[in-house]
Amino acid sequence: MEHIANISDIEPGGRLSVIVDDTPALLIRTNDSLYLIEDVCSHDGQPLTDGPIADGSIRCPRHGARFCLQTGRALCMPATQSIRTFAVEQRNGEIWGG
Repeated sequence: MEHIANISDIEPGGRLSVIVDDTPALLIRTNDSLYLIEDVCSHDGQPLTDGPIADGSIRCPRHGARFCLQTGRALCMPATQSIRTFAVEQRNGEIWGG
C-alpha cells in the first residue's frame, strides 16, 4: 500500500482524484467509509470523477452506467464489465491504498 492522501484532504461526502499503481483512481469518503475505485468507466473509458454517488454506487456522468463502490461491479447497462477497486485504510490521519 502507498500513502495517497491525508484524511484532512477529503471532507465527508467528498472525493479526490489520485493515482494508484499508475492507474487513475477516485478516493471517495461517504459518512465514515472510504472507497478507492478506478476512475474510468468500463463502458467508454471516460472518468467517473463527477458522477453522482447514491446508494453505495457511482453513476457515470456520460451514459448512466452505475458501479458498486465496494466491489466495482457494473450494476446496469451500458456497462457490462466491472471497474477495479483498491484496498484503502486510514492510519493516524493518513490514507493508504493499493
